[in-house]
Amino acid sequence: MDDGTPNSVYRDPLALWFVTEAYRIADTGELIGAAGERLLAAGIPLCRLAYFQFTLHPELDGKAYFWRRGRGVEVAAAGPGLRQRSEYLDNPLPKVFEELKTIRVHLAEVEPQAPILKQLKSQGATDYVALPLLFTTGHVDALSIVSDAPGGFLAADLDRMFLLQFAFTRIVEIHSLRDTAENLLDAYVGRAAGRRILAGEVKRGDGQTIEAVIWYSDLRGFTRASDSLPRDAVITLLNDYFGATGEAVTAAGGEILKFLGDGMLAMFPVPSPAERSATATRALWAAAAAAETIATLNVARAAAGEIEVRFGLALHIGEVMFGNIGASKRLDFTVIGPAVNFASRLEKLCAELNRSLVVSDAMARLLPQNAIGSLGHHALKDIDEPQEVYGVRGISA
Repeated sequence: MDDGTPNSVYRDPLALWFVTEAYRIADTGELIGAAGERLLAAGIPLCRLAYFQFTLHPELDGKAYFWRRGRGVEVAAAGPGLRQRSEYLDNPLPKVFEELKTIRVHLAEVEPQAPILKQLKSQGATDYVALPLLFTTGHVDALSIVSDAPGGFLAADLDRMFLLQFAFTRIVEIHSLRDTAENLLDAYVGRAAGRRILAGEVKRGDGQTIEAVIWYSDLRGFTRASDSLPRDAVITLLNDYFGATGEAVTAAGGEILKFLGDGMLAMFPVPSPAERSATATRALWAAAAAAETIATLNVARAAAGEIEVRFGLALHIGEVMFGNIGASKRLDFTVIGPAVNFASRLEKLCAELNRSLVVSDAMARLLPQNAIGSLGHHALKDIDEPQEVYGVRGISA
């Protein structure tokens, strides 16, 4: 008989699995699925296990992981403002998250009011338990378990699970902290840079030389706009511009490296020499997509009496150093090298030539020739020889 001591707890094979194997599972969905299957195999009459995770993310409030018997795991993402929406408020979870209460509802014995509990009962559920998971940081996530067995969970089932709750909480806390770190690094330094930082490239000078298409864009007329427009209008202008260009870059497999006031530096790494042309073409598609989105956006902005978004963009390909640069206590994970400098000089020609997009000769050689046309040779600051510059058909001012 289990006497509640630590030794007796770890004689439970289920508890032993949580402390010796479960922590090795790095994917949260896989962890929830494995936990559900283990609980079921151990005799817990479980038909659904759900883990609710609030996290720091620019576009998400959190995620929910649902394991259902015989159906595996599903993941649902919750957008901003979840705590103000009925799907959260008309649910037992607010009391769990905000009052740190464990909620139990014997669905077989009552007619529940919460929509989710009505749904579960209509599907044959007999018992529902939701409980808080308290992290060492003070953060709170939540777990719910559902049974469809006659009579629901036995007291022994719940006692056993409550003992396992602490081991489970420590494991998902690690998952949550890792997810938060990845989310914030993705948002602030970019996905590729974030992964390399988490992998240990954190020393000043760490990095490698790679070949990449460099995207250097700038918002034209921004200085005048920022001097004449209200602050909120300036922020909206920047967000519209960065939203269009940034989404085009990431959708085409590029990496946003940094925002430079009203400018954006991005790259499309070249995976192998054989993929140079394909990478250049993807970057060009991204530029065309950004131009199309901004054209559509300008129609809406004109209708609202707002100034149009006008931009300049240069594309160039070359070798760059991708890694940590900066001061000892403030580093930046970015790209440097002659190719970056060349792209920034090239972008200045957009205003001079009244073009939204220009590409270098090195890029032009990799692109379909029916997509581009020469704009002649032009002098670039700090570049010895005049450089041939190309425009893209269909994208002009």
